[in-house]
Amino acid sequence: MGRIHIAMFATLDLVGQAPGGPDEDPIGFPFGGWQAPLLDDVAGAQIEAAYEGTDALLLGRRTYDIFASYWPHQKDAFGTLFNSIPKYVASRGKPDLSWAGSTQLGPDLADAVREIRDRHEHVKVVGSLNLVQTLLHEKLFDRLDLWLHPLVLGVGKKVFDDGAVPTNITLLDPPAASPKGTVYLRYALAEGTPATGDMSLPDRGVGSDA
Repeated sequence: MGRIHIAMFATLDLVGQAPGGPDEDPIGFPFGGWQAPLLDDVAGAQIEAAYEGTDALLLGRRTYDIFASYWPHQKDAFGTLFNSIPKYVASRGKPDLSWAGSTQLGPDLADAVREIRDRHEHVKVVGSLNLVQTLLHEKLFDRLDLWLHPLVLGVGKKVFDDGAVPTNITLLDPPAASPKGTVYLRYALAEGTPATGDMSLPDRGVGSDA
């Protein structure tokens, strides 16, 4: 069985909307392209490395449309990868699937994602906030790569929305910061739900004379 890897760019207040450009999602959101001024060589290398081994893309409709209008015309490393692997689109509508290798998922998203995971080794989910929130809610992911950028927007769609469910995750590597202050966090889905405790108990070292 393969793995579903979510790659997300977010602000400190966990806004993930339209990081790449002002035209991504312009209605009611004035900060499209907020990531661009903070991108540096270190973060760029982290992003590139995170795509190693990717053999399929899983995208929401809006992200797919943006990618399909851009990447077929690119010949760099990302363009070569994206154009050569299967693309799966989660949409209730009728998207234009003219980008080579594109397939629309069936109405049962959970079953469709599980089938994709059985078919591929490394399925990458990029952008696609609505889709990501569904995957997080259903715990249909194996890894979450999160780049936290040093700014607060106060408005916009967030990575974790009202539909979030209690979930344990584990940190795979120490956080890595880029020169412009972006922090790269790599998490994996863990079993169970969050435990609780009492910080005032003696074994917590709180409220004692020690």
